[in-house]
Amino acid sequence: MEAITQHRVILHLDMDAFYASVEQRDHPELRGRPVIVGSPPTQRGVVAAASYEARKFGVRSAMPSVTAGRLCPAGVFVRPRMEAYQAESRAIMAVVRALAGERIQQVSVDEAYVDVTESQSFGTADDALEAALPLARSLKLTIREQRGLSASIGVASNKLLAKLASDFEKPDGLTLIRESEKVAFLRPLPVRALHGVGKVTEEHLAGAGLRTVGDLQDYAGDLRALVGSWGPELKRFAFGEDQRPLELGDDIKSISSENTFLKDTDDRPTLRACLREQAEEIAGKLVRRRLAAFTVQVKVRYGDFTTLTRQISVEEPLQEAREIYRLGCWLLAREKLVHRPLRLIGLGVSNLLEAQARQLSLALAGERSQTRG
Repeated sequence: MEAITQHRVILHLDMDAFYASVEQRDHPELRGRPVIVGSPPTQRGVVAAASYEARKFGVRSAMPSVTAGRLCPAGVFVRPRMEAYQAESRAIMAVVRALAGERIQQVSVDEAYVDVTESQSFGTADDALEAALPLARSLKLTIREQRGLSASIGVASNKLLAKLASDFEKPDGLTLIRESEKVAFLRPLPVRALHGVGKVTEEHLAGAGLRTVGDLQDYAGDLRALVGSWGPELKRFAFGEDQRPLELGDDIKSISSENTFLKDTDDRPTLRACLREQAEEIAGKLVRRRLAAFTVQVKVRYGDFTTLTRQISVEEPLQEAREIYRLGCWLLAREKLVHRPLRLIGLGVSNLLEAQARQLSLALAGERSQTRG
């Protein structure tokens, strides 16, 4: 019996300006207007989401509301309705399951990976990817007809490429990255486009003249000399190779990030830069997954592989990079963890809960302190 060749096919579904689009759908008078979901500019809050009309003025999520109001004076500020967005998310994911099956990794209320790999035989990986296009079109059409919202979908052989594809032609896009074309597709992109490359890593690579993915593809040296043990995986990403499986479990217990150094170090600026990049990565995941955390943890490993972890829990949920970073630095100092050079440093958050609308406002601490005063 002839063996069946399975070519992996992953869809990445990303709802377009989700919060703002729900508001425009539910309130027809807002359609075509620059909608900004978040605290009004008169309060010390942040933007949760912005419609594409508002984005044209430079408004983006996590921006202080006062800045958004200055950039877009005609913007219509709308208070977040988290329960409505979460209910809409459940309805959308029900559509996805009905059409595409249960192999779904939902990474936030408006974003999910879907494994639609077929058991039938295809001549090439490109054939398998192209065979998924009718399903992707059906998903977009059904979501629009049943939910009144638009989605962008990327089709590719792995999570890395599918995510890049869904971002490529927004809003209402459908982009296929063929296996035969993936290397060429990646070449002009900035290194920051690759999964796991944050600001510090981007600057470090730029220092070596590596600014585009094409530069990484052409680099003849060992990337481990630049980014440590992550070098081989970064090289694979540059060529569009990604074996990460879908995480099918719904219950996220913690989010963390680690850096292993090529040479043990106790250099404070280096350690702080790592913590800052890790905090930004963690905060980004919290925001995308609409989560907040009550506990921050630091992890260190010394040259003899002794590993220590220390944590602190707080009363108010955290979602901002600067607060996660501040607590990480505080733990390092309080516990005197850098009394000798480190082989590894890590930062993480746990004790997670769904972020409510009230947590999107930076005004909370100030409001409470004023009340107590």
